[in-house]
Amino acid sequence: MVAPLHRCSCFSGATAAAVAPLCKTKLYTMDWSIFSHPAVIWFLIGLVLLLLEFLIPGLIIFFFGIGAWITALAFLIFEPGINIQIVIFLVSSVLALVLLRRYLKKRFFKEGGDNTASLDNEFIGRTAVAETDIPADGRGKINFKGTLWNADSEVDIKKGDRVVIMAKESITLKVKPKN
Repeated sequence: MVAPLHRCSCFSGATAAAVAPLCKTKLYTMDWSIFSHPAVIWFLIGLVLLLLEFLIPGLIIFFFGIGAWITALAFLIFEPGINIQIVIFLVSSVLALVLLRRYLKKRFFKEGGDNTASLDNEFIGRTAVAETDIPADGRGKINFKGTLWNADSEVDIKKGDRVVIMAKESITLKVKPKN
């Protein structure tokens, strides 16, 4: 007499008979819920931490996200217990923070943060062309790098004359005739 096939509760009929051998294996009895796998949980924690870095800038939370991803990778390779996972997370996060933060901050963020001096240097001393007449102590237009700018001058400047930019105040350039 043939032993009855083991029936899986999630299948019926011919399908149950076809998958019955799988029902007895570890492969089938594994929990297939992807969100219950520790590596996926660590990966999602890392993703949330990396996204939080955009909301709370400072280049610190980023490294804890990297630590969570290293922990996910370690789980896939070694399957350590929860205590070891937490140690891996903390050690890898702090090591990444200490070893890489200064380098990445210099690489991606300029110290000082004030770029107005470099922007002024782009204008001051450069040559432009007067697009309109600029009366003494009056305002006219100049063409600088293909853009029309408001310009003030202390002396009369005729349309088409070359001018030198002396200063920049907001969107108005102070000019004088080029000699």
